[in-house]
Amino acid sequence: MIYTVTFNPSLDYIIGVDQFKIGAVNRTKSEIMFPGGKGINVSLVLKNMGIDSVALGFCGGFTGKEFVRLIEEKGIITDLIEVEEGNTRINVKLKAEDETEINGQGPNIREENIQTLYKKLDKLQRGDILVLAGSIPDVMPKSIYMDIMAYLENKEIDIVVDATKDLLVNVLPHKPFLIKPNNHELGEIYGVELKTRDEVVPYAKKMQEAGARNVLISMAGEGAVLLTEDGQVLKAEAPKGKVVNSVGAGDSMVAGFLTGYLNNKDYKEAFKFGVCTGSASAFSVELATRAEVESLLENNKNLF
Repeated sequence: MIYTVTFNPSLDYIIGVDQFKIGAVNRTKSEIMFPGGKGINVSLVLKNMGIDSVALGFCGGFTGKEFVRLIEEKGIITDLIEVEEGNTRINVKLKAEDETEINGQGPNIREENIQTLYKKLDKLQRGDILVLAGSIPDVMPKSIYMDIMAYLENKEIDIVVDATKDLLVNVLPHKPFLIKPNNHELGEIYGVELKTRDEVVPYAKKMQEAGARNVLISMAGEGAVLLTEDGQVLKAEAPKGKVVNSVGAGDSMVAGFLTGYLNNKDYKEAFKFGVCTGSASAFSVELATRAEVESLLENNKNLF
């Protein structure tokens, strides 16, 4: 089974206005609300690919109840911990001449809530996959990803980490199965600017030398790079298409990679599936469907 953990999920309220005016009354021309959070996105895309997962994490208040309702409506298995103080955050994404985002804070997660999460992680068994994705609330220990990996160290679980800065760097000694920074995040870790697929390779190798088994670098319109534990260096251009909504594209790449990998344990196939799944989400208002991914795979064989 695949488990995803999202420490700070959200209701993403996406609104469009013709012309946003500061200090004036603005009326929306479009509104849509999605359940959000990186681990949740992975679970949603896996479901679209026909793979079940269990969504772990925290929720709170009336927004938390709506969040759970929305993801269960989409067929996601949930085992979320309801906390007593605060509400699941609402992230407002304003689409006008420029895009503006206002992200909420989220509920108050106490130590006893974190211990409840560890009890749920005790259920994981050899061969399971755990996805740790996204930022963590300020009220939580900064070492939480590393702590979880240390806690599960002897269970022979494949752990995927999609995070930034120290959250990512600190887990490397625990040998995560897969990490997925983008080129900007990778460059920020090493204090360099990385623009091309060739430029990211030596820094991805540094991540492997530090402990990561497989390193997948997403690069938006520049494509992606994968360094595998068996020594392959795979590069791909991005499929051509009109970007409609880039939110969740990186999470979709993770879900696509896992889908391709579970099919036949082949890293090249996993890479292809990951790249096309990330692109399919970017080209759509909602997250990628299986049909959209398979269409991109069929029409972009030359990229791999």
